[in-house]
Amino acid sequence: MKLLLLGANGQVGWELQRSLAPLGELIACDRKLADLSQLQALSALVDKHQPDVIVNAAAYTAVDQAEQEVEQAFLINAEAVGLLAEKARQYDSFLVHYSTDYVFDGEKSGAYLESDAVNPQSIYGKSKLKGEQLITASGCKHLIFRTSWVFATRGNNFAKTMLKLAAQRDTLQVVADQFGAPTSADLIADVTSLCLQRILTLSQQSMMPDELSETFSGIYHLVAAGEVSWHQYAQYVIEKAISLGFESRIQSQAVQAISTAEFPRPASRPANSVMNASKLSRTFDIHLPDWQCYVDRLLEELSPQF
Repeated sequence: MKLLLLGANGQVGWELQRSLAPLGELIACDRKLADLSQLQALSALVDKHQPDVIVNAAAYTAVDQAEQEVEQAFLINAEAVGLLAEKARQYDSFLVHYSTDYVFDGEKSGAYLESDAVNPQSIYGKSKLKGEQLITASGCKHLIFRTSWVFATRGNNFAKTMLKLAAQRDTLQVVADQFGAPTSADLIADVTSLCLQRILTLSQQSMMPDELSETFSGIYHLVAAGEVSWHQYAQYVIEKAISLGFESRIQSQAVQAISTAEFPRPASRPANSVMNASKLSRTFDIHLPDWQCYVDRLLEELSPQF
């Protein structure tokens, strides 16, 4: 099996290099090799390799900047994704793509299901939703994984920011009225690999592998179990970090809770980013651990760096 990975140097892409490598021949492309803003070159790349699986971990992720760079956001998150979907259809490839909680408006009182109505409130969310829609409309075999609050040891993320600020400041204010599930790039990559393995195994055993693959196609929520506010998340990170010997000028209980209105941003964030991942668990027989599990691992891996 030949796999083409795009966005190989991002948080998720970096972990995918590890998790996908055992599945077959892996062609890992960073932005220099596969720039999603260059559609002609992107098309030629897929034509050259004609992969069995395309894994797109590349995206325009500057949420606030997207409010000003509308065309660029839609070019990368929608047009390029639509092109990949058409190429996947052309070569009968399986397309794996990552989407976001930002496709929802955050007004639901409970966890979002894949079947819930979408209503993005930001340019970023709208561009990601358009990408989803283009994949579905193409008719290609696909897995769309919606995830949220992604973190990893590589790159910047909320937990790392809290560690740095706690070591520098005497006070810290964090939004307390937005809820979600911090989800590790490790988990996303491992689940992606496991899903592909199971589809491949069942397809090899089936008399109608294409039909079987198509039954798995669809949108899945891929998030860690549980939910937490950004404020609670910050408290957890700082408390755990102190126990591991990190330098901190404040205690976790001293982190002040503020509202979204007190911390305005150019792009609107969903107040509720909690997504129900039972469809993924049920379909692929996967257990998704609580978010604390991977946050603990992150802090333990980071401790020598601080």
